[in-house]
Amino acid sequence: MAPHPRSREQVEVYSFSWPVAIVAPLLAIFLQAFIPIKIHFFDVFDLPLLVTIYFAMSRRNPITGLLQGSIIGLVQDSLTRDMIGMYGIAKTLVGFAASQLGAKIDSDNPSSRFLLTLGFYIGHQSVYFLIARGMVRQPIEWHWAHEMLGAVANALLAVFLFAVMDRFRQRA
Repeated sequence: MAPHPRSREQVEVYSFSWPVAIVAPLLAIFLQAFIPIKIHFFDVFDLPLLVTIYFAMSRRNPITGLLQGSIIGLVQDSLTRDMIGMYGIAKTLVGFAASQLGAKIDSDNPSSRFLLTLGFYIGHQSVYFLIARGMVRQPIEWHWAHEMLGAVANALLAVFLFAVMDRFRQRA
């Protein structure tokens, strides 16, 4: 009997050179911190989240996804006025979940990438909202229309961004 075509042993695991693994997240964080100042509609995008999702799904290692998500989130936290750790917690959870799902489903398919990013964006925003509202007691409101627009915009950007980032990955 032939093995299932997407069995655990046949899932491609990718690695990245050190410059790519360091420069891509830093560039995403830098762009996220400074572009919305000049181009206000850009704040709907979360480039550090997209980089976290991409690396976690490509590497398919829960520990690496968890660590990279936490580091990216904490660096992003350091550039905001919010309390340190809010993005760190949210991106840690997304990094872990993305690496787990990346190992179980075809995350190289553009439609899968779109749907996964849509779900991870909503999950990220939900965790961030729960931390901000429940733990930090910030008076913020959840706006479904805004969050869904952000999810769709980020998912569309992810399909194109992930295709560009695919050029820098190497088989592990």
